[in-house]
Amino acid sequence: MKKTVFVDGQEGTTGLQIRERLQAHPGVQVLEIEAERRKDVERRRELINAADAVFLCLPDTAAKESVALVAPGNTRTAVIDASTAHRVTEGWVYGLPELRARQREAIAHSRRVAVTGCHAAGFILAVAPLVAAGLLPRDYPIACHSLTGYSGGGKSMIADYEAARDSRALDAARLYALGMAHKHLPEMQAYTGLAQPPVFSPIVDNFYKGMAVSVPLQLRAMKAGTTRARIHEALSAHYAGERFVRVMPLDATDNTVGGFFDPMACNDTNRNDVFVFGNDERVMVVSRLDNLGKGASGAAVQCMNLVLGFDEATALSA
Repeated sequence: MKKTVFVDGQEGTTGLQIRERLQAHPGVQVLEIEAERRKDVERRRELINAADAVFLCLPDTAAKESVALVAPGNTRTAVIDASTAHRVTEGWVYGLPELRARQREAIAHSRRVAVTGCHAAGFILAVAPLVAAGLLPRDYPIACHSLTGYSGGGKSMIADYEAARDSRALDAARLYALGMAHKHLPEMQAYTGLAQPPVFSPIVDNFYKGMAVSVPLQLRAMKAGTTRARIHEALSAHYAGERFVRVMPLDATDNTVGGFFDPMACNDTNRNDVFVFGNDERVMVVSRLDNLGKGASGAAVQCMNLVLGFDEATALSA
């Protein structure tokens, strides 16, 4: 018998991407809500409690309201929240299976899973193993730059970019969150083990999807004896055997084209590629991912697979 799944917020960018992946999933049946009842609280309550798993693809406040619709005593329905609302909330498991040993097990046994943010996923996958290995001090004054396609801004930003296509008004890359208070910062600190959040500069550019999260490091400020090769070894050891996280060859020429890095090469996959660039003094660790894949809907389906007992990669492309 197929597992039942409900997508609360199915018309948003992440919701649509989740539904697209679920169409290729042989083990689930999607519970549909009538278009005219999408905001009907009682109908949503009914579907949420009828489902084996529910995805929340909603603004934070609405996501919290949806969690409250789970009936008291309902220990069957798993809630997989794609919003920011519960990522550092006690009682919720962080939906990044590759984070550390036993993270998969924690996700599989939880009924409350908070899916990662896109910028946060790339940053954590690049940094957490280095902190865990003792190479990167917890109090390192870390910085991060993240270049993303405009789909990460949701329907409103997508409409803005597509409306400006002919005028070329939005062709230049744009920095944002310049008040240094981006909503992904709490999880970026919490799940790396850092003593403080990074100085984080997100940048949106005129391509639909794709992401490159770059973390510059000064070797002299890291553990004595740390080299590019040692950083690469630590990352390779941490992700050995992973299906969706690949550590790419150290400084291989095929990691760039004409010296330029392609942020879109993981698009339409659930993969995160990790790179180590630099020299004997300065290093750049880069995560590349599809902001709508491993950074959102793909990660959500990966967590659902674990929670519902399916093979982790079902309906996902590596």
